[in-house]
Amino acid sequence: MMRKIWVKADPWDKELVLTALESGADGIMVPDGCSEKIKELGRVTTICADGDLVPGKDVEIFTITSGDDEEAICRLAAQKLVILECTDWTIIPLENLIAKGADVAALVHSFDEAQLAFGILEKGVKQVMLDTRDPGELKKTLELLKGEAGSLSLVEAEVIDVKNIGMGDRVCVDTCRNMEKGQGMLVGNSSSALFLVHAETVSNPYVAPRPFRINAGAVHAYTRVPGGRTRYLSELEAGDEVEIVNHDGSVSSAVVGRLKIEKRPMLLIKARIGDKGVATIVQNAETIRLTSPEGEPVSVVSLAPGDRVLAYHEEGGRHFGHKVDETITEK
Repeated sequence: MMRKIWVKADPWDKELVLTALESGADGIMVPDGCSEKIKELGRVTTICADGDLVPGKDVEIFTITSGDDEEAICRLAAQKLVILECTDWTIIPLENLIAKGADVAALVHSFDEAQLAFGILEKGVKQVMLDTRDPGELKKTLELLKGEAGSLSLVEAEVIDVKNIGMGDRVCVDTCRNMEKGQGMLVGNSSSALFLVHAETVSNPYVAPRPFRINAGAVHAYTRVPGGRTRYLSELEAGDEVEIVNHDGSVSSAVVGRLKIEKRPMLLIKARIGDKGVATIVQNAETIRLTSPEGEPVSVVSLAPGDRVLAYHEEGGRHFGHKVDETITEK
């Protein structure tokens, strides 16, 4: 799910606007006539009479008073951005609307309310409008929630074979953020079985750490991107988003800054998840690492049968990156 956090800065508050811009707000609601003032400070979507989205035309603020309003909200949400205000900020109307598939922006006033809205029915709303006059609360909400993208249940895969397979085109994904120990990208030969390839956070005598980089694997391999989709590594380019996964399963996102595709010697890693055989292909080099169940980076050149590494496994298949309920065999 791609989360959006809109910010209400009406009445005008320059400090609030600057905090919103610096912390990555998706858009800002400001008083009429202030859109150009925003554009002078940064590039962002504005909501006002002279803005990118115009209230009444592109945006509707709806105060829900009873369950009878839900059908009207669903119809409106199919045509424009609906900012939903609950009179007593109860989660019941949001639960009902989410269950009906309505994409609304919940009006919230704090980090706690935003966190609750994003977690309703486990799925949560896709967007909120944050109305606070406290720059500190705004910064906290954007920094803690903007990059989060939920969590995944990682499993242990038992390595059964590692072998050289000759030369191939491998992909390094350089992101616009630094990663930490235990973080990386999910990559694999099958969209339903992906290994946690660790970021290059480890020092060695020959190469300095590059914590923004994941030497992910061969051009044909799949990786996860926000929205629960997969893409081929070779399809990625600057400006795309990818999922960054921590060893505990928590997921955030990163923007791709650069892709490096070069010919390198490759390794085929075969493993087993339960009774299912899975595999991935990575560069044959000490600096490429998978991730142990404890979150430790494990060099692929030291892997041996019986070793256990973290992976993500799901049932079903994929069609153009979207999950489908059908049986697909990938070998």
